[in-house]
Amino acid sequence: MRLLVVEDDARLADQLRRGLRADGYAVDCSGTAEEARWLATENDYDAIVLDIGLPDGDGFTLCADLRGAGRWAPIVMLTARDAVSDRVRGLDVGADDYVLKPFSFTELSARIRALVRRGAHERPTIVRVGDLELDRARRTVRFAGRPIVLSVREFALLELFMRRADEVLTRSEIIEHIWDWAYDGTSNVVDWYVMNLRQRLHGVVDGPWIETIRGVGYVLRPAADRATADPAAADPAAVDPADPEGSAGTAGRARPRPRVARERAASGRLAAP
Repeated sequence: MRLLVVEDDARLADQLRRGLRADGYAVDCSGTAEEARWLATENDYDAIVLDIGLPDGDGFTLCADLRGAGRWAPIVMLTARDAVSDRVRGLDVGADDYVLKPFSFTELSARIRALVRRGAHERPTIVRVGDLELDRARRTVRFAGRPIVLSVREFALLELFMRRADEVLTRSEIIEHIWDWAYDGTSNVVDWYVMNLRQRLHGVVDGPWIETIRGVGYVLRPAADRATADPAAADPAAVDPADPEGSAGTAGRARPRPRVARERAASGRLAAP
């Protein structure tokens, strides 16, 4: 396993190098942001230990740059900055862990082992599918720079679709990820929220779209698939929440709302949660 240590304090960097080599790692060290950026983009490290305060930049920017360049090695930020805002910022720009100085080397080593076990799989802070992007930290959704306003539940549903784009999700899977264990309603509520989400995205021309897989569930398709799609599969009004499977005999019937919507209407709370 190969690690990169980015630390401008020569004495601390040497201590980290010796300790991590004793743990069996191959270790490269850098004392500047510029050199660290080059090393991290030219080599596939299994983890990076990153100081925030560097002479030619800061660890926050370097971490964000590496994630933007598609470098997904786990990053542990090592710093004396103990403000909550700094910790939140570090994690939101793409760090996987945040360790305060002074620290125990034994604990740091354990944290590195845990991160190495997870691997360097892709985990962007901003999720993108074509020109549609979702920023979970800022809770914003944009298409080609234009903001799209969603409710809390619609945002969670879109995030699930985007993180698993082009993968068919059953209604049961969606409920397991979006609703808590206490939910005791039917799967019709999924169809209700998908219909609402489609209406929110209706103005997204040439963008990703939600396709209905009859009798199974839904899938977020990339824009390139629009031309060959069944128009009814992406129509915001095509799916009846009371009859999501598209069974015969529903033509002309009013669409009953799912239980959660009826309860809101009865209580006067018409906005989605």
